[in-house]
Amino acid sequence: MRAMVILIGALLASGMVAAPAFAQDASNAGDNVDAGQNIAKADDTEATEEEEPAKPFTFELDLTVVSDYRFRGVSLSDRDPAFQPSFTVSHQSGLYGSVWGSNVAENGGDDIEIDLIAGYATTLGTVDVDVNATYYVYPGADDLDYWEFIGTVSHAVGAATIGGVFAYTPEQDDTMPKRGIYYGVNGELPLGESGVALTASFGIEDNAFYDNKRDWTIGFSAEVFGFSLGAAYVGTSHTGGDPLGEDGVVLSLGRAFEF
Repeated sequence: MRAMVILIGALLASGMVAAPAFAQDASNAGDNVDAGQNIAKADDTEATEEEEPAKPFTFELDLTVVSDYRFRGVSLSDRDPAFQPSFTVSHQSGLYGSVWGSNVAENGGDDIEIDLIAGYATTLGTVDVDVNATYYVYPGADDLDYWEFIGTVSHAVGAATIGGVFAYTPEQDDTMPKRGIYYGVNGELPLGESGVALTASFGIEDNAFYDNKRDWTIGFSAEVFGFSLGAAYVGTSHTGGDPLGEDGVVLSLGRAFEF
């Protein structure tokens, strides 16, 4: 979430690239079967497909590699690459659970972060809504584990999509940060039929560590041969002398598998 306000304004005035769907047609007609029979068979097939009930559960495995793990503008991997797998189980009701992981810079004797997420996603009119509770776990450094409650909304405006996020970290024992809020806006604008989209975000964080820290991103995303590609310029207003908050470019490569 990271020159920035102008871009988001453009996204708002114009209007996380949809993957294309593929269909396969098959014909079993022989030379001695008339056209009427073929049409009837096709109609029966379509009716069967339409009547097939939706699966109650869907499962998705996502494997992503990033050149730098940035969390709200600040590098948590000491500007080193990170591998970030996730597994999500979604119910047709909108309820879902997810496990996400990443390597991080050594943090209290540990170099792994695991996020346990439980949430609900739905559409209200033309607005997509997602609310969840996320538990950040750092094995071997229990005093750093903490809860956060996150809500996001997104809405299509023309070809573009604009969205917002609000996160609240309540007071917790043996937890860092003790309490805080984060809120921001984001947008995505497809560049014609190229399969490439312009992305941008801007956020503000206020907690025990940061006093109204601002972060922003501006970049591109694309879907190529089933892979998700991304490149973004990331920055923050963090002025504590920590180089992990300095501006930089982050590259990403991911692949999702649904079953």
